[in-house]
Amino acid sequence: MPTSSVLALAPVVPVVVIEDAADAVPLARALVAGGLPAIEVTLRTPAALAAIRAVAAEVPDAVVGAGTVLTTGQVGDCVAAGARFLVSPGWTDVLLEAMRESGVPFLPGVSTTSEVMALLERGVREMKFFPAQAAGGTAYLKSLAGPLPQARFCPTGGIGPANAPDYLSLPNVGCVGGTWMLPADAVAARDWTRVETLAREAAELRRS
Repeated sequence: MPTSSVLALAPVVPVVVIEDAADAVPLARALVAGGLPAIEVTLRTPAALAAIRAVAAEVPDAVVGAGTVLTTGQVGDCVAAGARFLVSPGWTDVLLEAMRESGVPFLPGVSTTSEVMALLERGVREMKFFPAQAAGGTAYLKSLAGPLPQARFCPTGGIGPANAPDYLSLPNVGCVGGTWMLPADAVAARDWTRVETLAREAAELRRS
């Protein structure tokens, strides 16, 4: 990985749910071809670890990570499979310590000011803001920037092409996570050309 910061990899991180591990490599290749090298494969299906393993082995230009990491066991399993970053929807001290010891960059999830302060107290400055829209969206993040300017975020949850630029314009947002470049019908039809086109449009989103 060229950086120890997940937030610096790309303006948009695709959040991927893989039902069939055989789809992982062509899907990842389409995302990379479209300019989105950082790919978060969520641990929401039985195929997730196999998908991470396949992308890590067969798509060298991808930076594959694991999302929805909830347990210390998953931390070890994901890193062993080749995950190069970890993302969790929330955090506990036990999970945080496991992610810290994993040796790969990680984004623990937060949705309140107190959670942000607790992570800053523990030396963590980069976080996932989730669920972004439901937790207050850009207005909430703007409010955090004043008292807690050292915290930086990857907002995920309810973000699409219409509001992603609003998030990316904020000084405390490094990137956003989303699924809009992976419409369910395109994935089901294995329409990787459409995925690549949508990825390219997402990759062009930059901070204004």
